[in-house]
Amino acid sequence: MAARKPRGLSRTGVVLAALIALTAAAGCGSDSDEPAKASSPPGERPSKTDSPSRPKPKPSVSAADGRDITACADGNCEIAVSEPVKIPFKGPRGQATLSVTEVGPNAVAYTVKSGNGQSKGSASGPGQGCITVLRSNGSGNSCGGLGGAGRPSPQPDAVVIQAATGEDGTAVLQLVSDR
Repeated sequence: MAARKPRGLSRTGVVLAALIALTAAAGCGSDSDEPAKASSPPGERPSKTDSPSRPKPKPSVSAADGRDITACADGNCEIAVSEPVKIPFKGPRGQATLSVTEVGPNAVAYTVKSGNGQSKGSASGPGQGCITVLRSNGSGNSCGGLGGAGRPSPQPDAVVIQAATGEDGTAVLQLVSDR
């Protein structure tokens, strides 16, 4: 009886492995409460005097509403942010809050709270971002490459939130509702 050669991965297996690797590299958010933090070697503590203070970057991209978070109160705006900020807005079930928790070069992370519900998203890398659709009965996230997605389309009885990373540490946030 002749020995059989082991078979390699099928094309489907290769494509599946590539998709899994791309999804992991996209930096999609997780539902953990604590963001990953770099740690210092044992016995060494980071000191506030170790790094010089840097001025906060100002958004260099243009957004229809500039940096005015009050423009988002009705659930419709386009703003640029370069530091963590809380943005109150009218959601499908009343008051909601978009909290940008991290903004940096090609990175953005946020939490959306509405009623007793919460949704988190984060993305890192050039051209990456997240879209959250907030509805009266829940929410859903999608993170990954946005390409030239432009302004998200309004959805019935929902607020669509898009957060896009920027090279210079500025993220562009768009909130779109059917109101």
